[in-house]
Amino acid sequence: MTEMSSAHVFAPTAPLAAIKSIGMVFEIAGSSSLVMLDPFALDATMGDPDPVVATAGSVGSQIKMRVGGSWLIANVRSLKLVDGHEDRIAAVIDFLGEGDEEKLTGKLYKFRRGVTRYPTPGCLVYPVSTGDLRQIYSADDRAHIEIGTVYPTKDIRAALYVDAMLGKHFALLGSTGTGKSTSAALILHRICELSPQGHIVMVDPHGEYAAAFKGNGAIYDVSNLQMPYWLMNFEEHCEVFVTSSGSEQQIDADILAKCLLMARAKGRLGQEIGKLTVDAPVPYLLSDLTNLISLEMGKMDRAGDTAPYLRLRTKIDEVKADPRYGFMFSGMLVADTMAGFIERIFRLPGDGKPISIIDVSGVPSEITSVVVAVLSRMVFDFAIWSRGEPQRPILLVCEEAHRYIPAGDDQGSSVGRILSRIAKEGRKYGVSLGLITQRPSDLAEGVLSQCGTIIAMRLNNDRDQAFVRAAMPEGARGFLDSIPALRNRECIICGEGVAIPIRVSFDSLAEEKRPASADPLFSQLWRETGGEGEIIARTLKRWRAQGR
Repeated sequence: MTEMSSAHVFAPTAPLAAIKSIGMVFEIAGSSSLVMLDPFALDATMGDPDPVVATAGSVGSQIKMRVGGSWLIANVRSLKLVDGHEDRIAAVIDFLGEGDEEKLTGKLYKFRRGVTRYPTPGCLVYPVSTGDLRQIYSADDRAHIEIGTVYPTKDIRAALYVDAMLGKHFALLGSTGTGKSTSAALILHRICELSPQGHIVMVDPHGEYAAAFKGNGAIYDVSNLQMPYWLMNFEEHCEVFVTSSGSEQQIDADILAKCLLMARAKGRLGQEIGKLTVDAPVPYLLSDLTNLISLEMGKMDRAGDTAPYLRLRTKIDEVKADPRYGFMFSGMLVADTMAGFIERIFRLPGDGKPISIIDVSGVPSEITSVVVAVLSRMVFDFAIWSRGEPQRPILLVCEEAHRYIPAGDDQGSSVGRILSRIAKEGRKYGVSLGLITQRPSDLAEGVLSQCGTIIAMRLNNDRDQAFVRAAMPEGARGFLDSIPALRNRECIICGEGVAIPIRVSFDSLAEEKRPASADPLFSQLWRETGGEGEIIARTLKRWRAQGR
């Protein structure tokens, strides 16, 4: 850079004399460019009563430049001092969009994403004001929900465009203790308020969300879920009943497929279907399945050939007899209750309670993933087979998503496969996926990149930060650098659900609408004493009865 006086470089043009320039454009490239900022001008803005102007030039803040009759808005990604020039700060910027300039006042209005015409080197740079941000972030006429305020302002509302966010899936990411569960509850409450006749299914692995939605949601757990076992497809049956591995696994699976098809065909509904498949959700009796396995075993010539049949029959009898599996494998669930189950779980109609909370915390860990797989697949299959009918889009929200779609799952569990398929194809059929996780780096590769809107709260782990950075669009990189420094209940949102990347401070949520996820206060609780014997007695009673 050639030597030139600070006064000459940073002198404002006449029409904008009221606004002090803080720098000039030095180098222009497609998405990111280089700006030279004047540290003395930045110091002068720090005392400005407008908090937005006061933070001008800092990482994550916005700046503007005038090109023709438009204002270009850019985000500051990084800063560094220019070698040998203490009066020059080099800032890498990402262009966010542009707005028209009001002729008399010079104010910005009609902001839109994308840049029509780039500035040339030497173009002056100005701080963005609260008034500018109000124009930039003001929600347009599309359906939207307000979830908080735009940082660093106190009154500019942050909006999420619901159709764009749900149409292309969304992910809410954040380390433990950042307020992730409360923020998820806030977003879902706002969606429910906007659409009281909606259809939302939430898988809750820790039993946190029942407390938040008892007023406007339907709560299901092992006591009232009543999920019929015959809704499982063949792959899910194998995950529950086939316990062998290696070459034996295929032998057991072949026997199960043959006997399961015959068991489905025995029922009244099965007899009415011409070409019945092993995956068809047709009721059958578990006793019919074990009897058919015994009949097939009787056809074997050698005693050694009966081992796979015995393995299958023993496992099925074991599951039938275990009271923990009663919510799914009870003999009472053989009737054709599929229509009623879909009505209840998918909220069709919603009756003012548009969200189903499926609390799987009481489900035995061995079949939790199968239960989630059945629910997820039913959402997807219902959407596929209801084409041609009046559309009823469904939002499937998966808390602790990394448990169900883990990275490096080479075997590919049924739940991982169906959620990955929903991520790739769901929007074609009106199924939206909401993923909530504290470990995005543990998610299967590609799933996060299918989410059109990413809501990132503080992430403490370097791997997680890198993973999110790779999934976010180029223009949001400056915001991303502030992810480790976010406070609780703050987030960065980018993608389809917002006009441009945005840093948001979430609204507080009323106590009765919050999930039961607060951390225990050790110092306070350890002062309390008395009644320990009764606590232990009641706990043991529930423990031994497995929640019944």
